[in-house]
Amino acid sequence: MSSLLLRHARLIDPTSDTDRPADVLIRDGVIQAVEETIADDPSDTKVRDCTGLVLGPGLVDLYSHSGEPGFEDRETLDSLMAAAMAGGFTRLAILPDTKPAVDSPAGVEWLRSRESGVGSRESGVGSRGLRLYPWGALTLGVKGEQMVELMELSEAGVVGFADGQPIASNILLRRLLEYGQMLQKPIALYCCDRGLAGNGSVREGLAALRLGLPDSPVMAETAPLAALLECVAELKTPVHVMRVSTQRGVELIRAAKAQGLPITASTTWMHLLLDVTAAQSYDPSLHLDPPLGNPEDQTALIQGIQDGTLDAIAVDHTPLTYEEKTVAFSESPPGAIGLELALPLLWQTFVESGQWSALSLWRSLSSHPARCLNQSPAAIAPGQPAEFILFDPQSTWIVSPETLKSRSQNTPWLGQEIRGRVLLD
Repeated sequence: MSSLLLRHARLIDPTSDTDRPADVLIRDGVIQAVEETIADDPSDTKVRDCTGLVLGPGLVDLYSHSGEPGFEDRETLDSLMAAAMAGGFTRLAILPDTKPAVDSPAGVEWLRSRESGVGSRESGVGSRGLRLYPWGALTLGVKGEQMVELMELSEAGVVGFADGQPIASNILLRRLLEYGQMLQKPIALYCCDRGLAGNGSVREGLAALRLGLPDSPVMAETAPLAALLECVAELKTPVHVMRVSTQRGVELIRAAKAQGLPITASTTWMHLLLDVTAAQSYDPSLHLDPPLGNPEDQTALIQGIQDGTLDAIAVDHTPLTYEEKTVAFSESPPGAIGLELALPLLWQTFVESGQWSALSLWRSLSSHPARCLNQSPAAIAPGQPAEFILFDPQSTWIVSPETLKSRSQNTPWLGQEIRGRVLLD
């Protein structure tokens, strides 16, 4: 039997609303004791001084993209999972928009076979490794045209259903919600009217005019969101609203929750950190889907996380090659990587500044995303599996191709020094 004693850690656990110094004893991957001071420990115990370190449950990412299969030059499952582990994630839900798409049991089985070779790796002291959770497609080829055999995918073990792309047909949307209701698995939907959005690469407003970039109106998000909420009000099918990015979108979700509609919602980490004014650098890594919003949108998203209107923060890690992103801003495919960067940058921006408590951030990245996936969140308590990470909020490092685990480097923080890093040894 092997034992590990972590001394003097700052324990953050949203499940028990805990933020305090503590010693934690682990034996054979199971937490044995959590106390202010553990005086007695087994003779074979390895002791680690965690002064200055944060000990928290592993993070959970609601949705990110894999390159493999089909786009291995962007990201392989090996590099994706290595990036997730380096960022502190112990559960990773990936979208089905690979090639071929995960729209049949065969795709799920293939991912499961690959996970067995990758996911058993240790992602930190006392961790139980990374678990991969595939979303099953809602439509064939994630094209938004024809419903897949949802029951077959459900039985194959998908975590839930999501195209990661908009469902343009309200008739199809209604049928998906009617059929999906009986399966009792999460249904995640991205509200965007591509016709209204056009080729917009930033949110409509004065900043977009000054930058001379094509813009996307707020109603490109809110019109399909309002239609979805009407469907939910009638059918009562629980849904998760992905990628909320506008002030008006937050208002609609807040009103829907006040009416008791069965919805959860998330925004992405970059929409919390940045607004359209950041695009004055014309860095193509700031071309996102949905596009960066105006300052009032960013403020509303931050407030939405604080007051619970938005349940979770997603990474939406989107790896793209150097060649794909080395073009004009609006011509580049949208997306940026983030699994390795989200926790340190969010911590420095919101926790170190005193804007959010550490518990609020951890809740939005760990326990709440788990509940959005209908999963029990990890907890740091006696008898629980040791699904946790150690985070050093003061460790500095340079974001570079050499330090990143992801195969792609499409991030606006490339070449910059940031503070905060998950410990992997």
